[in-house]
Amino acid sequence: MASSGMDRKVDPTNMPIDEKKAMGDVAVIDRDSSSFDEKVSFEKESSGDSGVGEVYAEGPRLIDLGEDGKERPIETDADYSTRLLSLEDDPSLPVFTFRMWFLSLGLSCFAAVLGQIFYFRPQTVKVSQLFLLIISYLMGKVMEEIIPGPGSTAKIQTRDTRFWRFMNPGPFNIKEHVAITIMATTSSSSALAISIFAAQDLYYNVRPNAAVGIFTLIGSQLIGYGIAGIMRNFLVYPTFAVYPQLMPQVQLFDALHRGQHAVMQKRRLKFFWIVFVGIFVWEWFPEYIAPTLTGISIFCLANQDSAWFTRIFGGAAGNEGLGAFSLCLDWAYVGAGGGTIGALFTPLSTQLSLYAGCAVCMIAFCVCYTLDVWHAKSFPFLTQLLYSQNGTEYDQLSILNPDFTLNMDKLAQQGLPWYAASQMLYKVSRTLYIGDHETIAAITHFLLWHAKTVYKIVRDSRTKECTDPHYQKMKIYKEMSNWWYLAVFIGTIGMALGTTYGAKSGLPWWALFVAMIFAILFVPIIGTLNATVGYAPSIENMVQMLGGALVPGKPVANMYFDMYGYGSVVQALALLSDLKLGQYTKLPPRITFTVQTIGTVIGGLLSFVIMKTVLNAQRDILRDVQGTNVWSGQQVQSYNSAAIAWGALGKPLYQTGTRYGFVPYMLFAGLGFPIPFWYLHKKYPKFGFNYVFTPILVAELGFLSVGINSSVFTSFLLAVFSQYYLRKYRATWFRKYNFLLSAALDGGTSVMVFIYTFAVGGGSGTVRPFPNWALNPKGNPDYCKRLT
Repeated sequence: MASSGMDRKVDPTNMPIDEKKAMGDVAVIDRDSSSFDEKVSFEKESSGDSGVGEVYAEGPRLIDLGEDGKERPIETDADYSTRLLSLEDDPSLPVFTFRMWFLSLGLSCFAAVLGQIFYFRPQTVKVSQLFLLIISYLMGKVMEEIIPGPGSTAKIQTRDTRFWRFMNPGPFNIKEHVAITIMATTSSSSALAISIFAAQDLYYNVRPNAAVGIFTLIGSQLIGYGIAGIMRNFLVYPTFAVYPQLMPQVQLFDALHRGQHAVMQKRRLKFFWIVFVGIFVWEWFPEYIAPTLTGISIFCLANQDSAWFTRIFGGAAGNEGLGAFSLCLDWAYVGAGGGTIGALFTPLSTQLSLYAGCAVCMIAFCVCYTLDVWHAKSFPFLTQLLYSQNGTEYDQLSILNPDFTLNMDKLAQQGLPWYAASQMLYKVSRTLYIGDHETIAAITHFLLWHAKTVYKIVRDSRTKECTDPHYQKMKIYKEMSNWWYLAVFIGTIGMALGTTYGAKSGLPWWALFVAMIFAILFVPIIGTLNATVGYAPSIENMVQMLGGALVPGKPVANMYFDMYGYGSVVQALALLSDLKLGQYTKLPPRITFTVQTIGTVIGGLLSFVIMKTVLNAQRDILRDVQGTNVWSGQQVQSYNSAAIAWGALGKPLYQTGTRYGFVPYMLFAGLGFPIPFWYLHKKYPKFGFNYVFTPILVAELGFLSVGINSSVFTSFLLAVFSQYYLRKYRATWFRKYNFLLSAALDGGTSVMVFIYTFAVGGGSGTVRPFPNWALNPKGNPDYCKRLT
């Protein structure tokens, strides 16, 4: 921390200042120097210090030194905003260029196709934004060289006219790059409407026409944008809205486009490309050549004939085990997978809460199965399907009328369905029974820890200006009017009403408005948690329960209620994150909104086409419990089971006195869950109770109920190493390389997974399996006994 009388030159590694400046790294310099570009004041609330400290910068880069002269660890929201990220901006950089539009549209089509293919993989994986970032950068640099124009180095003479400046105005710049990445990422997201259409096709033999399907996709996605735009004053602009999941991307943008001639920046770029190439080569082994590396289980190698060893220590095959103490060397599962939870960038308190939930999850699953709770032994250990008591898959169509409403007489003959114990505990933890427990825990956590901050920002938004340094830099650009966001919201509500009735969903108009009101209420709560700790608790099953109560006996109507009540929240969070990315990288807000809207339309069109293609080609596999290592319908199966349970059977399945009647009462337990930790923090502020993130701890009690689980232990070890050891004891290395390392690992893995999927994994229609050998055995890759 700079003291009041400081007049010296220091740096984090005690290197002479002139040498450090020559390398392009940061340094604290004379406070009276005219070269200062920024001075940032902030309250150090999250680090426990009181008072106001000052951090100074040379140019746009900030550091902060402790009293020992060494760089202080990254701890506060201001540390994230000003020490990890550059404040540099060049307003003259063009954005709407030919290469921006060409690459944005082309990569949006590509990402939409890839994202829809990933939706039908055995483990939930999204298209990594880092993958799209890297691909667009490489292609942008190529176009910079080959397209004629003032910026081309090719031997083609052109006049400096508006047309040629549009074609190639100069070096491929950061704002073009960010715009391309946002549009492509938006189109890659598999909309919740896809789950509805796939479930209707696979389980109801209903296929909506293309017009209804496409407009449902586009409308349901854009509704959330209108909600988000109106709330950006307190979920985007302030410093407290950090969005830690954005750090790898923003640092990579910085490394690729800023300070190219500085020695330190060159070293960071070299580090990135070495790791990127290395992980790309390595991933061919666990993904294709040696799948055993996906989950090395010493216990299963020692005992290959024990079903219990598989249940506890297995996990390299889908729906087979809990992965206890497995070592996973496959970054496709260890890494973020395109999501917002990553071992190298998510705060440690968030991750420790998640893994604490996983530990309880393992114990609870095994105890329930051993004691045969809910007839657990009659069903697979891990599965998301509904079953009859004799262990056969539940025939859901046998209890429905031709219009897919519940027939009580048929239900009396068929009987109520059963969940596997693991899936029931997942429901109890993450969805409204305790899923509502999770949601209420999120509300309580928000009220206890963040309500004052948000209230103060909202109260002062009309009278006081936001002091965030990135926001101040953005003031030179025109903002999107709230009226635009309101117009989008109203227009898409009209579209939603039309397509809901056009699809014959059974959802009445008033229920649609209830779903939207619910979404509007939860965006600020879930959005605040997402912005501060990088985790957005799911409220999906809470919405499904509410829909089942409002419109009982109609599973399809429940799906549509969920799409607008929950899907709108997801889309709002996506836009808020992209607006923050634009603020960090200085992309004008109007451009951010434009590219995301176009990406949504492209994604809706292509997602529908690819979904139909996959359903027609892989129908039997998608209905199978385990699927294959390439294709799986686990997401559709889970979604359909929830719709039947809540939409058709909500009352008979969960009413008081039935086998699952206790679950709704867990709502009351969830309401008070965060309070003891809040009270203990107030009484013992130095013990770290404020780092127990109760929504995650509650939600992830069912985290291991589906998929490949062999990566959990390895991710935990990496989280401790990165977010504790490196952050605290190697602060300078952490600032320079940690998030760049995450970007390189996720990016290289994503490129490999894409090539693998189409080259040998069946994405092109033909699977080319690698020959069996010691590290690619028949059966489970980790040598655990096959259960399914």
